[in-house]
Amino acid sequence: MNRFALSASRGIARVTETAFGPYQSAVVRIGFAGTWLLFLLRELPHRAELYGPDGPWSWSLARRLIDTNGAFTALMWADSRAWFELVYALALLSAALLLVGWRTRTMSVLFMVGVLSLQNRSVFVGDGGDNVLHLMSVYLVFTRCGRVWSLDARRARRADAASARGEEVTDRVGPLLWCVTGFALVAVTASGRLFEGEWTVPVLLWAVWAAQAVWWLVGRRAAPSEPRILADVVGNLLHNGALVVIMAEACMIYATAGWYKIQGSRWQDGTAVYYPLHLDYFSPWPALGDLLSTSGTMVMLVTYGTVIVQVAFPFTLFNRRVKNVLLVVMMTEHAVIAVVLGLPFFSLAMIAADSVFLPTSFLRRLGGWAARARDGMLTGSGGIPRPRRGKDEPAQVREDAEGPEAARIGFTP
Repeated sequence: MNRFALSASRGIARVTETAFGPYQSAVVRIGFAGTWLLFLLRELPHRAELYGPDGPWSWSLARRLIDTNGAFTALMWADSRAWFELVYALALLSAALLLVGWRTRTMSVLFMVGVLSLQNRSVFVGDGGDNVLHLMSVYLVFTRCGRVWSLDARRARRADAASARGEEVTDRVGPLLWCVTGFALVAVTASGRLFEGEWTVPVLLWAVWAAQAVWWLVGRRAAPSEPRILADVVGNLLHNGALVVIMAEACMIYATAGWYKIQGSRWQDGTAVYYPLHLDYFSPWPALGDLLSTSGTMVMLVTYGTVIVQVAFPFTLFNRRVKNVLLVVMMTEHAVIAVVLGLPFFSLAMIAADSVFLPTSFLRRLGGWAARARDGMLTGSGGIPRPRRGKDEPAQVREDAEGPEAARIGFTP
């Protein structure tokens, strides 16, 4: 009994003291922010037809639907072209800033607002990738996804270095951003528009805004203070819980897709992949689709292989080697879908979701390759080469992705 209590206490201490998967959460942040940003840029010329006043799904029709389901969307707060353009610009800007990791806590909230506002405004636009992005935009709010590979991480390193030299570090941008967002929240709440539908998202907005103030206040005290320790514990718990939810969501997507495919007669006889290759809507390269479908054996192998991989993947998470092999297979499959079926954003969203299972060692090497490529570009363009940052992350960040707990949930190779 004492041994069990000791193991339980160690597990609780590990979960509360550590934010797991800093590299995985960073790559998920980059993946979904990049996917949404590329989509918004591609649809920029057609934005008014998709989500705005020129679309067949008019504002009044959207109003009637949202009055029924209570979905959150800022586009229902005003029926004007100027307001639509402002919300679309906010969605673009928040996606770009979240991608580079600038003020990730605030940007993750604004990113969620942009995704929900546009998608809930026109529910008939999009595909399965939009549903994944819709869910992940909410989960990202609870993660500490800017601890590596972000401007926030660089600012934290510089602040630590300045403090070590005895210099006073003052952050003016954070409080200013908090005041601006607080003013917007108060204005929208006072107008009665924020709580018109379901209360979940509005309450989350207020909770995050209040938590930012508490975090800033406790951060002004010395690191060992009890409020600071408590804030870190709460932040780690929320992060770790959200990361588990993201992993479970990805597993559910593949498991349900695989089990539904098993029940389909075309998947059972091995011909299901043949038909989408010959649909005009999914044939940006008809010659390529014809080439892939000429071999009946290839069609059968791809059909059965897809079902096997999707059903088996959730059960392979505790076997790192098999999990890594299936990850490569699934990401390759999504890349093929992006090209052959013309679904790039669906594939990017799924690849971003799969990235939460990537090994930490691979992600570190990937970061090292990116740093060397950046340094090479700076050197080649006449700039001053910067030192590599392969191992300059804080020791706590490096430790977060190691250990037996991380290995069991698939963070290590």
